Amino acid sequence: MGKLTVLALRAVMVALHAGSLCAQAVMVAMLTGVVEVGFLADRRTPVLVIAVLGVVTVQVVLVSVWRLVTMMQRGTVFSYGAFRYVHLVIGAFVAAALLVFALGVVLASGNVVPPGVVALLGGVGLAVFGVALIVLVLRMLLAQAVARDVEASQLGAELAEVI
Repeated sequence: MGKLTVLALRAVMVALHAGSLCAQAVMVAMLTGVVEVGFLADRRTPVLVIAVLGVVTVQVVLVSVWRLVTMMQRGTVFSYGAFRYVHLVIGAFVAAALLVFALGVVLASGNVVPPGVVALLGGVGLAVFGVALIVLVLRMLLAQAVARDVEASQLGAELAEVI
């Protein structure tokens, strides 16, 4: 990855993280009653808690990707240390999918939103879970690359001994 690409990615991640912090501040203000919300008044607390936790999952992904990009720049991404961040990304996507499903359940009870919205939330939750599965496949590819790197290092060491 080129320096310009990394710089652009980091700029986008900083903007997203700043936006997520602002969104959390607004949601916490709504949750505490500082800002009044007329829509979903009777379900305000569970919806806002789900939303705040959803933003936390986004922040976990952003921080993990930041760390992986840093490891890539240092040439250490093909190591066992990268798995910690990949696991965090997978866990965050699974948690986000569960939160979307939970939001669908909260909104489905009663006549708060049309059934189509609940169905759309189910589809979004399924899509987010699909992203978690894609990252899991990428984790398996990383595991293969790390294994090949370790094997190449061992073969290089054996060759050095022979020579």
